Amino acid sequence: MKLASVALAAAAAGALVLSGCSSSDRDASSTQSADAGFAKDAVIGVALPQKTSENWVLAENLFKDGLTQAGYQPIVQFANGGVSEQQNQIQAMIQKGAKVIVVGAIDGKQLGTQLKAAHDQGIKVIAYDRLLENTDAVDIYQAFDNYKVGQLQGQSLLKGLGERKGKGPYNIELIAGSPDDANSKPFFDGAMNVLQPKLDDGTLAIPSGQKTQQQAATQGWEAENAQNRMDTILAGNYKNKELHGILSPNDTLARAALTSVKQAGKPTPVVTGQDSEVESVKSIMAGVQYSTIYKDTRELVKSTIDAVNAYQKGDEPTVNDTKSYNNGVKVVPANLLTPVIVTKENAAEVYANDPTLAPLTK
Repeated sequence: MKLASVALAAAAAGALVLSGCSSSDRDASSTQSADAGFAKDAVIGVALPQKTSENWVLAENLFKDGLTQAGYQPIVQFANGGVSEQQNQIQAMIQKGAKVIVVGAIDGKQLGTQLKAAHDQGIKVIAYDRLLENTDAVDIYQAFDNYKVGQLQGQSLLKGLGERKGKGPYNIELIAGSPDDANSKPFFDGAMNVLQPKLDDGTLAIPSGQKTQQQAATQGWEAENAQNRMDTILAGNYKNKELHGILSPNDTLARAALTSVKQAGKPTPVVTGQDSEVESVKSIMAGVQYSTIYKDTRELVKSTIDAVNAYQKGDEPTVNDTKSYNNGVKVVPANLLTPVIVTKENAAEVYANDPTLAPLTK
């Protein structure tokens, strides 16, 4: 989402602290299992993926400060070396006696062995932001509603096309996220839920013919991969056509696509995004990128620490969705937060309480 100053991280972390009081007054020497609660100063592991966007960096600081101020002993680590590093980090957290492990997976399909080992030790597993797949060793999914994110992106693309490009039909291209990220599918499916009827009735066309998630995927969420693909699409399909819009699943890839279009000497298309990254918010206010999605990492980390506190007391965390997220083995109970679409029109209102982004809207 965005890089946070030390002051922001400290202030936000303060908002995360809950009382954590146990109704049965368990003392710090408690050795009870996770099902019956655990010590208030327990080790809590947080396994994060690579630092591919600003929101992950902010989450690191918020988890460290919030868990510490709540009385826990946090271990917060990034796996910039890839899946094998994350597997090793989770295994080490188990060995260090973690009572809860929060996992923002690089690849949610490749952690089954480690997560089973955690569950075998009575450790609660929280899937953070990205669903953990093909395992029953996951207790809750904490995230924003990612299918809704995709729907909002599809809706904003259509609205932007009408505002900026006049009456259709419109030529668009699709960008999808990394195929190893479980979020990529709900983002894409949500957007296509909105866009497919317009493709069917001829309002929209995709000249490249790349219409599936697999065809539109961006390995590793890397900007270079998205830009290279867009370069190829423009060279092969738009010599005598205008590209009117691009569905982008996040801000990093949106900026990469805009760079490709600019270098090709084409008019600026309507481009969606997500994460409210600083450079993209600046671009939106300048009238270049059309939209982004605001998913306040402070809210998501707070909700996740609320779940940790519930487990500490021996309670079950709050969930609001028990049917949508089938990970291939089980339906994972989810606590979903609400994403917000942001354009130049409503940016000042949406970011009013965000000390990093609010000044950009003045």
